[in-house]
Amino acid sequence: MAAPLRLGLAGLGTVGIGVVKIVQNHAGLIAARAGRPVVITAVSARDKSKARDADLSAYGWEADPVALAQRADVDVFIEVMGGHDGPAKAATEAAIAAGKDVVTANKALLAHHGQALAEAAEAAGRVIRFEAAVAGGIPVIKALTEGLAGNGMRRVMGVMNGTCNYILTRMQSAGLPYAEVFEEARQLGYLEADPNLDVGGIDAGHKLSLLAAIAFGTRVSFDAVELEGIGAISIDDIRHAADMGFRIKLLGVAQMTGRGLEQRMTPCLVPADSPLGQLQGGTNMVVLEGDSVGQIVLRGAGAGMGPTASAVMGDVIDLARGIRLPTFGQPATTLASPVAARVATAAPWYLRMTLLDKPGALAKIATALGDAGISIDRMRQYGHEGAHAPVLIVTHKATGADVDDAIARFASTGVLVGDPVAIRIEEV
Repeated sequence: MAAPLRLGLAGLGTVGIGVVKIVQNHAGLIAARAGRPVVITAVSARDKSKARDADLSAYGWEADPVALAQRADVDVFIEVMGGHDGPAKAATEAAIAAGKDVVTANKALLAHHGQALAEAAEAAGRVIRFEAAVAGGIPVIKALTEGLAGNGMRRVMGVMNGTCNYILTRMQSAGLPYAEVFEEARQLGYLEADPNLDVGGIDAGHKLSLLAAIAFGTRVSFDAVELEGIGAISIDDIRHAADMGFRIKLLGVAQMTGRGLEQRMTPCLVPADSPLGQLQGGTNMVVLEGDSVGQIVLRGAGAGMGPTASAVMGDVIDLARGIRLPTFGQPATTLASPVAARVATAAPWYLRMTLLDKPGALAKIATALGDAGISIDRMRQYGHEGAHAPVLIVTHKATGADVDDAIARFASTGVLVGDPVAIRIEEV
């Protein structure tokens, strides 16, 4: 059997310990499948004395991940520390410079520095693999770079943050307001140290930008992703959407149009009976649409020790087998600089507003919509709240610009109470 593939593991949190457990518990299985043993030779973390749920006594220790990346007895540097700058970036750059391949679970690092790192790795004859950075245990990177490599991709979309999906589905199932479920998620340990990375859509936006780069052959352009979190979604929106046959999801969508690359990570309504509409809890789902294959739906655990460590080890075993691919599916120097396009694809919209309960109020809103070029598909009026009348409208297809125009016109009608809510309805 060939010589062992030697791993240096930087980061001994949940994912890092998951990797240790897989290597220790499945050594024989991995060797049989990879054609060679896979072993950990050294590890790195901030606190050596911290109690961890794994035996690390056989491994070398480096307090500095850069030193770990430069060790002569490391072939593959595994980075599961997190953070888009600082030690993670420095150690990844050091590993490439030292002639190591890199496996990372760090979507933020690649969303911000992916192009430079990919060019450096490929110039040095090295490989960066990052299956674990997107959608946890779902093999979506492999699907795009290998299984669907013969397709022109039409659209990539999905629910890519399990915490947001947990919050939205919990609001619906328990009838609880956002603030209460947010605190519940915090107590359960579902939220990042900076919760806005989750509920603000940033974490999922990182993932979408990486998928878009592979799908459309472009440089990663996270800064061009239109981001909107779930903090403004009310229990009323959850209930009214359900009443009209929809579910609300934080949905990422990327597609190449004649105007450029559209990327958005925003709350959307999806049909309740669609695969995305039925997605519950912390599960992720990615939908890939190719010109030859049609629609592919991938569903699974989007985070956690086992699923993410599984994805890391999938990349490691590919390297052990000698499978070497460019970081984003084609040489980094051939990736196009994308033209960022504001989303202009027309879609139906959900509009919720409160009107003064007086004659002609609804007619004024309908006129404002018509003047903006928007027609009404369905409308419902719910129980009055004193002198106020809650109204819900589902439009026919309209662009976001048309909806913005209509909302601006609402303000001059004199019948609107508070700010209206507008949520795109995605056809899936």
